Amino acid sequence: MGLFDKLKNEFIDIIEWTDNSTDTIMWKFPRYQNEIKMNAKLTVRESQVVVFLNEGVIADVFQPGMYTLQTQNMPILATLKGWKYGFDSPFKADVFFINTKQFTNQKWGTKNPIMLRDAEFGPVRLRAFGSYAFKVTDGGKFLKEIGGTAQEFTVEEINEQLRNLAVSRGMDAVAESKIAVLDLASQYDEVSKIITDKIKPEFNEMGLDLTKFLIENISLPPEVEAALDKRSSMGIIGNMGAFTQFQAANAMDDAAKNPNGGGLMGAAMGAGMGYGMMNQMGNAFQQQTFNPNTGMNTPPPPPQAVQYFVAVNGAQTGPFTVQQLQAMAQSGQFNRQSLIWKQGMAGWAAAETEAGLASLFGAMPPPPPPMQ
Repeated sequence: MGLFDKLKNEFIDIIEWTDNSTDTIMWKFPRYQNEIKMNAKLTVRESQVVVFLNEGVIADVFQPGMYTLQTQNMPILATLKGWKYGFDSPFKADVFFINTKQFTNQKWGTKNPIMLRDAEFGPVRLRAFGSYAFKVTDGGKFLKEIGGTAQEFTVEEINEQLRNLAVSRGMDAVAESKIAVLDLASQYDEVSKIITDKIKPEFNEMGLDLTKFLIENISLPPEVEAALDKRSSMGIIGNMGAFTQFQAANAMDDAAKNPNGGGLMGAAMGAGMGYGMMNQMGNAFQQQTFNPNTGMNTPPPPPQAVQYFVAVNGAQTGPFTVQQLQAMAQSGQFNRQSLIWKQGMAGWAAAETEAGLASLFGAMPPPPPPMQ
């Protein structure tokens, strides 16, 4: 190596960075005490910006392109150095490459359940997780606020802070939105926008831009979800009495197919217990019913009126309510000997034998005696 080559290698004349990683945000060009030669070539690729520091102070920032370093395209550094006129001697500066591409699929989630107050359920604990994406929009601000003088700065070094920011501010935004817990799943897009608007300004303070914020799941504790599943099952079943009768009928049918004689007795006992439980539950439900729309206990619907069928000239008519039969009795269309039947009776019987109809004939005179 000749003297000229040795002197030439003392100076850096090509400055560039090709990033082989996927998570490096900032990289400092390794100067190793070598000075940068005036008229050196600087290559800034797409998705990069370059920041020059002079004695710890941010000087010039270069956008994508190829530059020949001269005092004309380094106005701030030229001023700091006192270069009032053209100057071709080598100079020293810290050179930082900032990656401006999007860093996608960054995960966030609640480490512990977050307590919120819901209008329908009251205090509830929620867990949530999802992903977000960000990029550097202001290289100088990022270097000043976050990167500092590090030789290299990766996503992992800031991800924890960004995740905590997303969770704390995001859950606060969910609470302020007053969206019901049961409606959150159908409004993930709306909630994501609320959270994005809430935390974007704090990203901007670090020279970053939150480009995407996605919610993958918001869930309740397992025991609360189990209670909701039971509540949903009750809503699907609907008529508990009909469901219990259906279950008992299936049990008796299965027992009839069982050649073991004790099976039928067990089925009958099971059916009896089922009916007993049904009656107990029916009494409990009759006492009060919870209305989820108003959040108050409301009385159950009134019982249906008893209805009777009446045999007239060998034909079945009706059904009639007691009030209708009273009017028919007053008009002579219905009397004590009229044959009636209602649900639960074994067969047709005279009206005067039914306790519920006896009062209809109390005020009526008996038939007149036969003529002499």
